[in-house]
Amino acid sequence: MTDLTKDIIGLDSSGTLDGLFRERVRRSGPLPAYRTFDRESRQWRAVTWSEIAGDVGRWQAALAADGLAPGDRVAVALRNGPEWVALDQAALGLGLVVVPLYPEDRPDNLAYILADAGVRLLLLQDGPAWRRLAEGLGDLPALQRVLLLAIGRSGTDPRGTDRRVQLVDDWLAAGREPPPPRTGDGHALATIVYTSGTTGRPKGVMLSHHNILWVTDAALRVIDCYREDLFLSFLPLSHTLERTAGYYLPMAAGACVAYARSVQQLAEDLQQVRPTAMIAVPRVFERFYARIQQQVRRQGRLAQWLFDLTVDVGWQRFQRAHGRARWSSRLLLWPLLRRVLADKVVGRLGGRLRLAVSGGAALAAPIARTFVGLGLNILQGYGLTETSPVISVNTVEDNDPASVGPPLPGIDLRLDEAGELQVRGPGVMMGYWKNPEATTRVLDADGWLHTGDRVEIREGRLYITGRLKDILVLSNGENVAPVEMEGAITLDGLFEHAMIVGEGRPFLSAILVPNAEAWQSFLRERGVDPADPGNLENERLIAQVLARVDDRLRGFPGFAKIRRVLLSPEPWTVDNGLLTPTLKVKRARVLERYEERLDQIYREGPGGARRRAV
Repeated sequence: MTDLTKDIIGLDSSGTLDGLFRERVRRSGPLPAYRTFDRESRQWRAVTWSEIAGDVGRWQAALAADGLAPGDRVAVALRNGPEWVALDQAALGLGLVVVPLYPEDRPDNLAYILADAGVRLLLLQDGPAWRRLAEGLGDLPALQRVLLLAIGRSGTDPRGTDRRVQLVDDWLAAGREPPPPRTGDGHALATIVYTSGTTGRPKGVMLSHHNILWVTDAALRVIDCYREDLFLSFLPLSHTLERTAGYYLPMAAGACVAYARSVQQLAEDLQQVRPTAMIAVPRVFERFYARIQQQVRRQGRLAQWLFDLTVDVGWQRFQRAHGRARWSSRLLLWPLLRRVLADKVVGRLGGRLRLAVSGGAALAAPIARTFVGLGLNILQGYGLTETSPVISVNTVEDNDPASVGPPLPGIDLRLDEAGELQVRGPGVMMGYWKNPEATTRVLDADGWLHTGDRVEIREGRLYITGRLKDILVLSNGENVAPVEMEGAITLDGLFEHAMIVGEGRPFLSAILVPNAEAWQSFLRERGVDPADPGNLENERLIAQVLARVDDRLRGFPGFAKIRRVLLSPEPWTVDNGLLTPTLKVKRARVLERYEERLDQIYREGPGGARRRAV
């Protein structure tokens, strides 16, 4: 990119999140703010800042006509798009509190959040989304309005069965003039974000306007972002990382955001949109990595050798640029290797990516090394919903992919005796909604938030070593950190997910979800009929699976050996409740799902029916 322009709206110029929006509209009115895919014309369409401001005004007038008062909660469960922004900004501009919901979340979870937050207005995608939710909604006296973007393709019109339900177009038409811009309190509650925890009911994290704006401002001090940048948004806006770094941060920088059609179409959207920046979770890079590895293996040994050489030389070049490696004559190969292979692989991500931020979980070292070696700037960061959410992030100029970078300027860190990281700073939450007991467990009187993460701090950088709660203690007293082992297992493209169990047990077992495509290839290579459901109980095949797991865990201590495996015939998804919206495994739910079979294998012992499948 050439002729880059910085036009950052600082914290002092915005005051509130709606103030940030108004200032951006004032500065950049005719410039593109968002891009969406028009399914009728099958073209990408641009929406300017002035156009989105007009939409926000109409939404704000309709909200005011509904009699909502400052502090009332409104919820949004939409796919990413300009409508999400319109409701968010309209609500914030009236002093309302926005409750983001994951649109594909389970109805019982959504119903719990709506009741707990006392939501008065709910925005949904369409009629089918409302029908799924309404069945288990129960009595919600606070909920006075349900808005739908569309009726949907099937089923009856839900407006005839519930007086609260209304189409957005009809609702907007009934609005009056929007109220004048307010002068809001930056320290007032802006949003309640319910954590999609891997155990228990979600807790409502209360974040102020200032919490989020401060993190946005601090991030823009360490990562350059320009008006000419184009972000591709595909993580759900209910995820605080996407909302802060993929929505408010581009707004503060004046950058444009393109909304991906779906995760399934992400590869195609990357090619069409050709973004310069994107925010992602490690699972996205893991899937790209697995696909690349499969394609290289199919092309034979020469292709594998060339790929490995390119990554090795590219990694050495990266390390030397950061002062961590010496010059080598092999670096002279880089221009050729980049032209022949690296640029082609990175080109699948659009070919213009200036930076990609990975957060939400640890990015496995081999994956980071591969993409960085191919020339993609992956900046690993770290944070929590409770910290709005960024605590630390690497920078383009000083990137160590093994770490999650130094803390944002203005954040204080300390470690307790167990190595747990505690943080204090302007981005730390106000507390948990209606849950003072949970708040005091993690947030002390001096403002230190207990993260629950074990961390090492070396030369000012954070290195995550594990979660305190994720440690498994075997019956022999050995402590095992399962997350690192699970990450090592899923680097084998044969496995989509892995979860290690063994708390209080005499040995470790693993529940594995095979990758559908890779599993089919695995079976065909061994002359086995892929359509045979008995494959998951084939002792010879399970023995080979266990051998592959052993190979992936070769570098771990001897006591961290997997003795039994269970192969799951069903995928783990958000819909069936086994993954969070950010694609983390819900450990408690998985344990509950496989409780009976796990009890069986532990009764049998490490040698009895060792190769049995689920």
